[in-house]
Amino acid sequence: MELLNKDVREATQKRFEEMTGRVRILHFTQEPPKLVRLGSADGQDAAFFKETQQLLREVSDLSEKIDFQIFDFKSDKETAAAYGIDKIPATVIMADEDYGIRIFGIPSGYEYQTLIDGIVDVSKRDSGLAEATRKALKAVDKDIRIQVFVTPTCPYCGIAVRLAHQFALESPRIKGEMIESTEFPQLSDKYGVYGVPKTIVNETIHFEGAVPEGVFLENVLQAVSEDKTK
Repeated sequence: MELLNKDVREATQKRFEEMTGRVRILHFTQEPPKLVRLGSADGQDAAFFKETQQLLREVSDLSEKIDFQIFDFKSDKETAAAYGIDKIPATVIMADEDYGIRIFGIPSGYEYQTLIDGIVDVSKRDSGLAEATRKALKAVDKDIRIQVFVTPTCPYCGIAVRLAHQFALESPRIKGEMIESTEFPQLSDKYGVYGVPKTIVNETIHFEGAVPEGVFLENVLQAVSEDKTK
């Protein structure tokens, strides 16, 4: 049974007409009976592994410009480590270059659009950010990790994730990660995720809500500044 209905497939194909370059989607997972929740201490069974893989395959089949590869987290552990994959299911959206764009968990519900936006942005090799934001990000000289916790039913989460991914596409020092909070409850507990979207920048800056691009940038630059004072 297909996950994408006819209307969604057609809308996605229409959006993919904007793609200008090739995109690689790398998906890290594990097959039964080895499924465990990676990154958690209790080894809780992970949900949506099969569905995530199927969703990505269906999306990839909608454009000849998308190359889709699947890796086993355990047997391909060196590849996983090279891409900084510490929990699964995990998805990397890249081209010949890895821009640091990550999706942890299934990009379903409102996050489906985040997946599609990421694919199109990477195909264009263009973040689409304001010129002032681009200029500020070019000056970032410290490694920045942006984690955005979401749920599929949140209509505002995609705004925060899109910005995290755009920032990663713009700067080689930035990684932008979407984390589906219900699939990784221990991480949600660790960061006190009681409302979404919640964004964590380098473990030190925490903020909630779908903030404008300028405010998002201020938080990232604050993390850069705090890192320099350590």
